[in-house]
Amino acid sequence: MLTTLAVENYRSLRRIVMPLRRLNVVTGPNGSGKSSLYRALRLLADASRNGAVAALAREGGLQSTLWAGPEHVRKDRPTQGTRRTGPVTLRMGFAGDDYGYLMDLGLPIPNGSEFDLDPEIKREALWAGPFLRPAALLVERTNSEVRIRSASGEWQRAGHKLQPFDSMLSEFADPERAPELMVVRERLRGWRFYDHFRTDATAPARLVQVGTRTAVLAPDGADVAAALQTIRELGPRGALDDAIELAFPSSRIEVVNTAGRFEIAFRQHGLLRPLSGAELSDGTLRYLLWVAALLTPRPPELLVLNEPETSLHPDLLPALANLVVTAAKETQVIVVSHSRPFISALAALSPELQTIELIKEQGATGITGQGPLDEPPWKWPSR
Repeated sequence: MLTTLAVENYRSLRRIVMPLRRLNVVTGPNGSGKSSLYRALRLLADASRNGAVAALAREGGLQSTLWAGPEHVRKDRPTQGTRRTGPVTLRMGFAGDDYGYLMDLGLPIPNGSEFDLDPEIKREALWAGPFLRPAALLVERTNSEVRIRSASGEWQRAGHKLQPFDSMLSEFADPERAPELMVVRERLRGWRFYDHFRTDATAPARLVQVGTRTAVLAPDGADVAAALQTIRELGPRGALDDAIELAFPSSRIEVVNTAGRFEIAFRQHGLLRPLSGAELSDGTLRYLLWVAALLTPRPPELLVLNEPETSLHPDLLPALANLVVTAAKETQVIVVSHSRPFISALAALSPELQTIELIKEQGATGITGQGPLDEPPWKWPSR
């Protein structure tokens, strides 16, 4: 389980060190930095597939994603630009009870290449335990050089230099020389994100699809019928029916198999025939998608949900909250939400819920009530 998330100089996240528990809700007003935090988590996951640099490019490049305010913020002075004293840097990292990892990206030294605006990975570090200490370092990367600590505690060079756009997570996850790096890489690749399922008339979830066993719902929800049937056959007994009954009393969900093509059939009290996926209301379909995502028979180590309450009727929020709390029994969950009724429903079901409220001051995102001494211990290594 992650215990700390740290981000520096990413959009409005000038510097944030966030404590994490089993079930977390990140909330705050519009523009407070909730979406930036969600994107930062996705960037960390992209690093495990060597995709962090490409993901930043899709957001407009490093210059577009960097903190746009002054290098040093003084509350007693008006905001004004000054001469930069430190390097351009975008830092992201996390720590848990067993391992921690961080990545530091910056700008290249111009050399006439057409890719001179691409960010480069300047530093990476993997360490044992919740705190970065020299004695806890297992693998570290400085520019193109990688060092791996052997079982005897001695440092060894990795053997070949990294390209500035390659992460050591993908290039040096060696089961013999750096097994811890492979463990962390696979964890990151297993993080699961769900963000705004489509429910419009042409949404993939409304279409009949070829059905195969689906333990993990696709990000676009296209295989929702197969995922629901998989939950019925492989998930906890009665969990699917209970989730439907809680949201829609006296209703039930069926999956129609026509020559291997699966389709939702939703039976409601008072109707003579079931409703197909194409006929469902946006809210009903969205709830079914969350059922398929949260009752997964193959829970990840980390599940991140971005505004799951969107387009749901307030009457469905307690049922959705029950799904989230149930999922948190098997996996760590981070929910980004601005819905007070939904957060209240979560709090009523889980006394262990941690609510993290973001606030923006002088353009920078902070955590309400968190002072410098309240932050989890965190240290960025120098370049």
